[in-house]
Order: sequence, then structure tokens, then C-alpha cells
Amino acid sequence: MDRLPTLRTERLVLRWIEERDAPALREVFGDPEVVRYWSAPPLPDDAAAVELVAEIQLLFRQRTLFQWGIVRAEDDQFLGTATLWRWDVAHRRAEVGFALGRKSWGKGYMAETLTGLFRCAFDDWELHRIEADTDPRNHRSLSVLERMGFRREGYMRERFHVGGEIQDSVVLGLLRSDWADRFTGRR
Repeated sequence: MDRLPTLRTERLVLRWIEERDAPALREVFGDPEVVRYWSAPPLPDDAAAVELVAEIQLLFRQRTLFQWGIVRAEDDQFLGTATLWRWDVAHRRAEVGFALGRKSWGKGYMAETLTGLFRCAFDDWELHRIEADTDPRNHRSLSVLERMGFRREGYMRERFHVGGEIQDSVVLGLLRSDWADRFTGRR
């Protein structure tokens, strides 16, 4: 596979991120409010966004990061990204990450995105477990993860140092069986 598969939901398309998406990536990841609880500072400029696209594509070729662009199906408007990374083939698990531009908050886009992504991860790629790592102050992310069936499994104190502050971390997990019971009614 030379590109990520395109995933479709009712309103969204999860697709390969291209260099033309760099300005939209900059808008999302350059916004201090969006990356407030991220493990990296905001993107400083357009050149950094172009470098980010190149890094996303390189890490995909190395099979260590699968990061989709989230776009509206009706107009290809770039809304954010959804990522599976820290892939462990032997144990059939990966970690999820996601970000939406602030204009897209509160519209149900992330729950719809994660539903499409997890269908692929569990049904097509046969992952057994997906993990998430979130700042405990990030109530929006925790809420969507818990609505998707994730369970809190641990608390790591002072795990990240970003933007001049120390951040704690909540670790959550979603098992394939939890997903199947919740979203498909089968195992």
C-alpha cells in the first residue's frame, strides 16, 4: 500500500494528506487553543506545515504513523486529522490521536471520524486494542473517547513538558470486543 486507504462516513472523508493541505494543517496545528493539550507546541509558520506533511508521508512509508486528513465530503474542506501510531503488530494494538480545527468543534465530527477509523482498524486490520493518551484537563477529548467506549486505565503524573508547563496524562484503552459489543452488537 503506497497510500492510506480512503475511509468514508456519512459526512466525512478520511484521506491521504498532501502538500496542498499544508495551509490547512497550519491553521489547525498553529492554533494554540487546538494544541493546548498536545504534546508539541503550535506550528510556527507555513514552512513548518510543509515539513509536517513530508514527515507524515515519510513515517507512513516507514509504517510507524498512519495519519489521515479529515475533510467534509461535500466540499473537501480540511477539518483536522486522525492518527493511528505506535503500531505494535505482534500485539495488534495502536495508539489513536486526533485534532480538529476550532471551527469544527461541537458538530459531532470527531465521533463520526473515530467510528469510521475504528471500523477499519478493528474489522479490516484486525487490531485487538487501541490506546489513547490525553491530558486530564482536555475534557472534550476525554468525553469523545469515553463515548466511543474507551475506559480510563491509568494516570501518569507530569508526563509532558510543553509550552513551559508540565502536563499530566490519562491513559485509556478500547478493546475490539468492547467495540464490537457497543457498535455492531456482535463479537
